[in-house]
Amino acid sequence: MLINADLHIHSMYSAATSKHMNIETIATEAKKKGIDLMGTGDCVHPLWLDELKAHGAGDDVFSVGGTHFVLTVEVEDKDRVHHLIILPEVSKAEELHERLFHFSRDIDTNGRPRLQLSGEEVAEHAVEVDGLVGPCHAFTPWTAMYAYFDSLKECYGDMTSQLSFLELGLSADSGYADMIAELSDLTFLSNSDAHSPWLNKLAREFNRFEMSDLTFDELKKAILRKGGRRPVLNVGFFPEEGKYNRTACTRCYRQYTLEQALRSKWRCEACGGLIKKGVRDRVRELASYDVPHHPPHRPPYMHTVPLAEIVRLAIGQKGVNTTSVRSIWLSLIEQAGSEVHALIDAPLDSLEGVDERVIEAIAHFREGRLIIKPGGGGRYGVVRLPRKGETVPPLTSDGSQRTLFDF
Repeated sequence: MLINADLHIHSMYSAATSKHMNIETIATEAKKKGIDLMGTGDCVHPLWLDELKAHGAGDDVFSVGGTHFVLTVEVEDKDRVHHLIILPEVSKAEELHERLFHFSRDIDTNGRPRLQLSGEEVAEHAVEVDGLVGPCHAFTPWTAMYAYFDSLKECYGDMTSQLSFLELGLSADSGYADMIAELSDLTFLSNSDAHSPWLNKLAREFNRFEMSDLTFDELKKAILRKGGRRPVLNVGFFPEEGKYNRTACTRCYRQYTLEQALRSKWRCEACGGLIKKGVRDRVRELASYDVPHHPPHRPPYMHTVPLAEIVRLAIGQKGVNTTSVRSIWLSLIEQAGSEVHALIDAPLDSLEGVDERVIEAIAHFREGRLIIKPGGGGRYGVVRLPRKGETVPPLTSDGSQRTLFDF
């Protein structure tokens, strides 16, 4: 069976997170998105874990309103590197909390706790409670493994061989990561890192796995590529959509080449703000190859833009949380069954009563004919539709997006 999974989100107990990130809302919105398996996020936070237990969390994957959940948590180590841990059952989450309690001042108040541990020590604790572990959003210039280390070994030491995956993050895809030879054996995950459950956040990136059942053991086999289980697709942003793709000022967002940033000593010539190295330039520094070397096990990467963003662009709205955008978005997913199918699979002539501008915009997306002004410095890339008569080369190598059922 094919399972769509978003394994990295946060609950209402993490900083800068929506109060609506409760389990019922997450379950409801995930179903609309077409996601079968969600990570819970924050599973060592006592109040969140109590809520998860009240909704059926126990000794395996559990279900709320038809959406399945697996226990997950993101932690920050002493070097500010973030790590994702996926756990098999509640008792292991409780054991992990007990292990980490003495190394954290905020583990009971912050869903994403800060730890006075190295990456190697974090991985050791995760593995000792039978968890899967790997670096989160590995290339971003803040709180990421490659922001502070030049190799997996520098960060994880003797635990490097115990890593189960690497999370790409919104500003990178498998084309970026497969420029680096040391990553060839790792499974890549593409997750949303959502802090709110709404239209353009939850499941903005996700994974598709071949599994025989919705259990932790089956997910583990799929991530580790054992017993015929495997990832078959990564779905996520065009890297240029990410807010750290280009080297840029963190105050005014002026973009720089790496050479210009070095000459200006990482201070913006326009406003004096701090310049942060972008993911594209960081990957070039680390690259082992001039072009990506995809290993045989690497699944395709499908680039996407949230359906609500496509609707917003088509009807000329400033934001996605307007009545008109949500109304059209709901109509599309009700007809198609989920956002995934509406955006990728549904025949456009089957979508009835939908504004023709929206149908045309979905067609542009499927053909890869969008214009993206790359993001950087903390500001997301800007996506726009082609103007009438404007010639736009496709963003994808073959000029089109393939259906999810092709993978």
